[in-house]
Amino acid sequence: MTPFVYTGLPTRVVFGSGTMAQLGAELDRLGCRRALLLAGRRHRAAAEAAADGRVGGVFEDAAMHTPVEVTERALSMLRAIGADCTIAVGGGSAVGLGKAIALRTDLPQIAVPTTYAGSEMTPILGQTENGRKTTQRGAKILPETVIYDVDLTLSLPPALSVTSGINAMAHAVEALYAQARNPVTSLMAEEGIRALGRALPRIVADPADVGARSDALYGAWLCGICLGAVGMALHHKLCHVLGGSFGLPHAETHSAILPHVLAYNAPAAPDAAARIAAALGKTDAAHGLYDLAVGLGAPCALKDLGMPESGIDEVALLSMKESYWNPRPFDEEAIRKLVGRVWAGLPPDRLEG
Repeated sequence: MTPFVYTGLPTRVVFGSGTMAQLGAELDRLGCRRALLLAGRRHRAAAEAAADGRVGGVFEDAAMHTPVEVTERALSMLRAIGADCTIAVGGGSAVGLGKAIALRTDLPQIAVPTTYAGSEMTPILGQTENGRKTTQRGAKILPETVIYDVDLTLSLPPALSVTSGINAMAHAVEALYAQARNPVTSLMAEEGIRALGRALPRIVADPADVGARSDALYGAWLCGICLGAVGMALHHKLCHVLGGSFGLPHAETHSAILPHVLAYNAPAAPDAAARIAAALGKTDAAHGLYDLAVGLGAPCALKDLGMPESGIDEVALLSMKESYWNPRPFDEEAIRKLVGRVWAGLPPDRLEG
């Protein structure tokens, strides 16, 4: 057995159907009396009811990639109402805003995710300022409690379910070849990929399939734990550059990029590739992910997400700045070729040489 270090993160998880009803009890457990609710109109009423009158204000303007200026506005509201915690209900934008506030205030946070992003299980915050996305990691960023309510995901459109689910899979894929990988996260990563791989086609076929929705949320939870425990590599670096520099949609960008980065890394991480392929029930991991995405209608070309072809060189340059560890070394030319293929929507290639 290869030596390893594993640190379990302390987030409390409440998982099931109808679990939003336990929000009040979780506020009690944290000793919170007045919350700032970070939620859109769809989930506002349910969250306010479950909080038993302890919502002091509602901030509805959470934005993709967690812009610093949005965080500052939310902080102003938090201070104005005298909130002693936050409740984030929604996708990665709402959860990210809760984490950004916690980083600055160290107030308790409860996350109630309604997509499959998995970021609620990580002590990692990605935020944008002046057209650049940077990440921070720390104990204050990790939510104290995460409430997974399968019922809240039933209204998630199939298209967003697919890209959100593949985004979650990206966390597990990178965990299998991460520098800090270990047997515990590897088991969770493989199971998370397997759960999402079997759930997403069922959700597309029948969005009201509660069993499929439960499997997807379970898989997203596992994948999120993996990201929080072992960190990120080239895939996340590219997605952060693309999101911060071009404002590309988060989940869709992850979905398009993932098969290509996996194909690039597979020669340096054959065991990880084999485990991913087995979890998907395929013979080739990268093409298995690509076929899954294409078969479920996920966007596979960055040009279709709004990225100009002229941006390929910029991505290659920025990816080399403060670059993440990766199992296979990369340089600007390798990134340029990889991103060029994703921009055009071509199938993944090993990009040898």
